[in-house]
Amino acid sequence: MATVSANRLELLQIADAVAREKVIDRSIVIAAMEDAIQKAARSRYGSETEVRAEINPRTGELRLSRLLLVVDQVDNDATQIAVEEARRKNPAAQVGDYIAETLPPLEYGRIAAQSAKQVIVQKVREAERDRQYQEFKDRIGEIVNGVVKRVEYGNVIVDLGRGEGIIRRDELLPREVFRNGDRVRAFVYDVRREARGPQIFLSRTHPQFMAKLFAQEVPEIYDGIVEVKAVARDPGSRAKIAVSSRDSSVDPVGACVGMRGSRVQAVVNELQGEKVDIIPWNPDFATFIVNALAPAEVVKVVLDEDRERIEVVVPDQQLSLAIGRRGQNVRLASQLTGWDIDILTEQEESERRQKEFAARTQAFMEALDVDEMVGQLLSSEGFNSVEELAYVPVEELAGIEGFDEETATELQTRARDYLARVEAELDAERTALGVEDAVREVPGVTTKMLVALGKAGIKTVEDLAGCATDDLLGYTERQDGESVHTPGALDGFDLTREDAETLIMQARLKAGWITEADLAKPEPEAADEAEAEAEAASGAPEA
Repeated sequence: MATVSANRLELLQIADAVAREKVIDRSIVIAAMEDAIQKAARSRYGSETEVRAEINPRTGELRLSRLLLVVDQVDNDATQIAVEEARRKNPAAQVGDYIAETLPPLEYGRIAAQSAKQVIVQKVREAERDRQYQEFKDRIGEIVNGVVKRVEYGNVIVDLGRGEGIIRRDELLPREVFRNGDRVRAFVYDVRREARGPQIFLSRTHPQFMAKLFAQEVPEIYDGIVEVKAVARDPGSRAKIAVSSRDSSVDPVGACVGMRGSRVQAVVNELQGEKVDIIPWNPDFATFIVNALAPAEVVKVVLDEDRERIEVVVPDQQLSLAIGRRGQNVRLASQLTGWDIDILTEQEESERRQKEFAARTQAFMEALDVDEMVGQLLSSEGFNSVEELAYVPVEELAGIEGFDEETATELQTRARDYLARVEAELDAERTALGVEDAVREVPGVTTKMLVALGKAGIKTVEDLAGCATDDLLGYTERQDGESVHTPGALDGFDLTREDAETLIMQARLKAGWITEADLAKPEPEAADEAEAEAEAASGAPEA
């Protein structure tokens, strides 16, 4: 009897020790032991026997029983029991029920014990893996500390205490070398369940690693007063981080730099001397991009919001500073802001403006049959096209120095004659392309647009009605960090997305796909807002 109680005690002590060591629930270990004992008992009583093992978690007492199915006629006495016999053991037994029959304790042979051990090890390993996955999947986006366990082919395996992470070679900073036993900090960017257990992927080059390091060093970021808006990194070399403050009395850049640069220096030291530019974030894109190009000075910016491109003009001697070594400064500024940045010197911009001026002058000379002096005068007065000239009030033209009302009227007459000739040529081209007359009647469509639509294969009102905004204006997508623009049928027509949307809706109206009433309906979001405003105005709605 003493032996039995010792065995019981031993069983529970083993379960507790395994649960503590593997940091898993004790009940999982006991369930694994029950499975192992069941497997061993089956090998003794026959594999078809339905054996159940139960370990009492308080006393450690082991009960073995086999389940027998209650049937009218017994075919297999190892798994079935006749209803009459079953009712002698349990008067309430019915056909289809299971009766548990206690089995005597059995002695385990060496093979059975080995097999039981394998079952327990397997179950415990699965439970440990599941616990690791559950624990680390919620830590994606955090910084973890660990000790280098080993280095394999440049990949660093890190012991995280309750798990094992990997920093792949391309996620390490350049020229960074780790040896066994080194302490390391890294960013958890992915946790995946895999056949060989959960894989915890760590990184020291991820932009968010720097953001989290700043959150550890700067209490204002941790408290949410200062917010990290964007990070761009050239790992191991240079980085830019954009910060803004929710409290006007707190300077976000000063908070991140710290007293005598102590805070930023702590981050720089962790990142092996990676230089960090801390930039004040600004909701105005132009201002933000100017800040992002620091330390270079910017003279002028020109935004193209549809294509997310910006043209930046810098003083001639600042060009190399703005571009940076191997284009690093402008590349990081582009990553930080999400805009493509073209950099020009003042001289290049001046040359381009002169070319544009000369091209406009030439266009006026050819269209209006005037000399160079008149063409230059019109260009310098800010007229960009013959269309502008044809439809401005005649007094505006007559007010130009050297012009009188008669000259102004003559210029406008020539401009309108020229536009009529161009219109006739375009109409002939449109007809040759097979674009139907009905398309011209869609509000907002010009003859020049008809030619462009015809070239894109849009020849009927139904064709236009079936278009999406991207079909007309094209679309921009980022590929390998660069913005690539795919042109649309009306690319270059100076149309906004709203203009294109209106054009398509008018074509659908003309094609009979929708009615005026559909067109007048507010958008769902707008309708919800209008409803909310009406409710607010009239007080809370009645229950």
